Amino acid sequence: MEAKLVDLHIHSTCSDGYFTPEELVEKALQADLVAIAIADHDNVDAIATAQKIGAEKGLEVIAGVELSTQWYQYYDMHLLGYGFDPECPYLNRELSEFQDFRAGRNRQIIDRVNQKLAEEGREPIDPDAVRRLADGTIGRPHIAQALREGGYVEDNEEAFNRYLVPCNVPKRYFPVDDAIKLIQQSGGIAVLAHPPYITRERRLLEKLVAELVGLGLDGIEVYNNGSNMEDTDWLIKLARKHGLIITGGSDFHGDPGSNIEIGSGFRGMKIPYSCVDEIKSALHRRQQERV
Repeated sequence: MEAKLVDLHIHSTCSDGYFTPEELVEKALQADLVAIAIADHDNVDAIATAQKIGAEKGLEVIAGVELSTQWYQYYDMHLLGYGFDPECPYLNRELSEFQDFRAGRNRQIIDRVNQKLAEEGREPIDPDAVRRLADGTIGRPHIAQALREGGYVEDNEEAFNRYLVPCNVPKRYFPVDDAIKLIQQSGGIAVLAHPPYITRERRLLEKLVAELVGLGLDGIEVYNNGSNMEDTDWLIKLARKHGLIITGGSDFHGDPGSNIEIGSGFRGMKIPYSCVDEIKSALHRRQQERV
């Protein structure tokens, strides 16, 4: 019997992904996945559509979101939320403020890129063209795609190095304790995303996880693109040490030229359905605590 596989960290056009929720359901089925979570940045708009289509086609779709957080020296530390109520007024009010900020930030980045292009004697990129490429919420990868398709750069790496990094506008972050509380008060569980992208120093990561557990952290994204097999084994032990659940995801965005595949990332990792079982068990325990 073949193992049931999942991908619990996917992005759609509702944030900075390249595929619509409908297309992601189809891609997941083509990859023989049995469950996914679309975890868009500060946005839950994809969930209802994906769950409806998933139910019709036999794909389990778990509510997900990815929040950008800060904790002392750790900026842009990502926190995943699972199993919350996507229609929770408190959650949507908080996310709406972040979405407004994100939209303004991306407009400013395009303005700065065009200013730099003008200084080079080159034509500006068209903001409307970037919006069409995004087919939803604009992210920096869509600006990079516009630069690439306009012939300004050869690839995304050059787009970021020459334009997007120098023209960046600082992001806004949730304090991580507020983000954990937001997810949990919306009925969900909070999971630390791709830990190796936070720090490669295990001593620091172990200290950070211990601090986050004190704030209510529920789990760790053990299966992730930043981890090799040794890292994965170490993260499993770290999670078990602190009584945390284990999850996993590819962080698939679908950007052209990327070698990250839905369901497997770029190392061909396999994310077991047991991750979904752990999420469900944690949600059940949380509900029992409230009775």
